[in-house]
Order: sequence, then structure tokens, then C-alpha cells
Amino acid sequence: MKKVIIALSILIGCILIGSGTYVYALYHSMKETASQMYQPVGSNGASNSENTGRSKPLSILLLGVDERPNDPGRSDTMIVMTINPKNQKLQMISIPRDTRAEIVGKGKVDKINSAYAYGGPKMAMDTVNQFLNIHLDHYIKINMQGLKDLVDSVGGITVYNDISWHDEGIYKKGYYYHKGKLHLNGAQALGYARMRHLDPRGDFGRNERQRQVIMAVINKAASAPFTKYNDILKAIGHNVQTDLTFDQMKDIALHGQKARKNVVSYEMKGDNAYINGIYYLLVSQSERNKVAQMIESGL
Repeated sequence: MKKVIIALSILIGCILIGSGTYVYALYHSMKETASQMYQPVGSNGASNSENTGRSKPLSILLLGVDERPNDPGRSDTMIVMTINPKNQKLQMISIPRDTRAEIVGKGKVDKINSAYAYGGPKMAMDTVNQFLNIHLDHYIKINMQGLKDLVDSVGGITVYNDISWHDEGIYKKGYYYHKGKLHLNGAQALGYARMRHLDPRGDFGRNERQRQVIMAVINKAASAPFTKYNDILKAIGHNVQTDLTFDQMKDIALHGQKARKNVVSYEMKGDNAYINGIYYLLVSQSERNKVAQMIESGL
């Protein structure tokens, strides 16, 4: 995996529900950060700002993109997240990057992660909407460097690793991810989240680690001292884009921040196939219907 996404609105909520003059002082920094991140998909985009209101559930497409100079990158991480303030539940459904789908607006069938490369968040949202017959409300996008920065900004994270491997890409002598509880800094968390070839489950194991890292960052930020929040906001502002406004983030945070303690995770399933020598994951209509129903139930 190339990166992972944080549920930004919940993170900011952890700051907003605090008390004291330091929180008030941070308010303007948070508003400035939100303005820096704000990137609407356009008047004809897929997002629906009207669906975000007091205590209303909503769906967000989380995109992890490996951005490089002169290359918009592909969304190798795609997670549909639903937040329901009424029952305080948060659901994350991973869409494997190799899923074969019609790329809406491009007029071709390709791997679903290429939609972002062709048309940014709008095309990615439109493609997921048609593929699952749903309507996404918003998107949050983070780049690969953002994962490292976010983990470091909260002082590292703790995860439980269910397999062992050695990553030669971490530090000069590599890094050994032993089975069991691990405390990871930013670089180690990036290696943990992106590993795929050494996992017998391939993308499915990697996507599970993505979701694990997301919740680890959120939970660590929720208990972080106020002195950490400037670092957190800096990491978010430099690496995250979203069409959520500051007021929408506040509303989600104030009414849904307890949802992080009640999380449901799922990985969309399919069959392996090679078409013209290219690997794809073929997802049946029944599986698409199941996922769509899960998203609807989450809302």
C-alpha cells in the first residue's frame, strides 16, 4: 500500500471538545488548516454538501494517493467510510485497487484505482458511485508522505501485527516487524501499511493493515496532549485535501466523535483474473449489492 487515510473530521473533533484557553487559541489554526485543505470537486461533482448537518449520517470516500512530480498518482487506497452520529458507529469498507470497473467520464474499463489518475477525486467518486450504485457525500485524500508525518505528529502508534517480516526499505539495515504488539514511528508505520508481497493474503492483508493504522492514528490523536495539536494540524494541512468545510468538520466531530469506539471493517471480495495479461479483481454483482447494502445500513 502506498499510504493510508485519517478520518480528519473526528481528529479535529478531539481538539474541539477539549477545554481551556489553549483550545480557543487553536481555533484559528484549525480554521486556517481547514481552508488550506479545502478542495471542492466542482459544481458538477459527486459530493453533496447539503447532506452534512447536525446529527446527520454521511459517507466519505477516503483516498490514499502516491503523488509525485508531474504524476497525479493512483488511489491505491480506497475506503468508503460511513459515520452515523445517531448510533455512534463508524464503518470502513476497503475497495481493492485492482477491482475492474468502468471509469466514469473516461469511457473505458480499467482498474478502479486509475480513476483518480484520470480525473482526480471527482472521477474517483463518480466511478465508485456507479460501481456500487451509491451516492458518496464527500472525499478526503492524503498523500504517502502524509502517513509518515501524521504518525510522527501523534508520537507514533501501537498496532498488533499477526505475521512477521523484514522490510529492507526501512532504514539502512532494514526493519523487522515481529509478530505481536508493535510501536511504530512514521517511517515504520508507512512500511507496515504498504507491505503486500510478503503477505500471503496480498492486497487483502495490506488493506487490513491500512484500516488498523487509520484507527491507531485516530485513537492516539484523541488522547494526545494539547502541545501535540500544532504538529498534527501542520501534518494535516500539508498532506490532506477534502471538500468538507470547516463548519461541516465541526458538526461531524461534535456529534460523531464517539463513533471511533464502535468500528466495523470489511474488505470487498472478488475473483482473481487475468485479462489481456493484466491482473484484475472481478467483483460479482451480488457482492456489489452486499457492499451497497452495508453502506446504506451504515447511514
